[in-house]
Amino acid sequence: MMVWHSSFKKLHMEFCKNEMYHIYNRGNQRRKIFFNNGNYIYFLRKMRKFIKPHCEILSYCLMPNHFHLLVYADERTIMNEMVGSQKRNVLSEGIRNLLHTYTKGINRQNNLTGSLFQQNTKAKIISNLDYKRVCLHYIHQNPLKARLVHKMEDWQYSSFSDFIGERKGTLCNINMAIQVLDINFQTFYSDSYQAVNDEAIQNIL
Repeated sequence: MMVWHSSFKKLHMEFCKNEMYHIYNRGNQRRKIFFNNGNYIYFLRKMRKFIKPHCEILSYCLMPNHFHLLVYADERTIMNEMVGSQKRNVLSEGIRNLLHTYTKGINRQNNLTGSLFQQNTKAKIISNLDYKRVCLHYIHQNPLKARLVHKMEDWQYSSFSDFIGERKGTLCNINMAIQVLDINFQTFYSDSYQAVNDEAIQNIL
């Protein structure tokens, strides 16, 4: 688990090479973090700038008041960098920069101050293959469960459309996801719509 303080200055997380992580956070007091289409696009650009250079993004979903990422840690992820006089993990620092710069932009847009996100950003390591698949489907199912859309592919702020070939996005490494999750695309669409049980969810959160 990693912990954000409201100043975004005290994040520290060590990642293990060749492991998969479910990273997520929500709005402070469960309030909105995305207010219009441009906000979602802005966050995705921040992900490309601050997260993608340090790991493989396998899937994502941005919701009105929270977000989910499924990432694969490689040799880049475990590197450290000097931030002032302290040594910091590069992905931890990337997440800090993502949330900090996004918060600044949204606060400026809405004439607000203070913390946009909850203090606790979680990174759950997922080693079991079945749970890795559960996590992928759980992330993509979020808009459907929230009744924001009737079909997952109608929600443009997740990677589901990339997985089913309706969009050719470059943020996620779909080929790696196929490999490490052992995805069968003959059944992937129907599998994606299968209910995820509560017990399985507890193992990815």
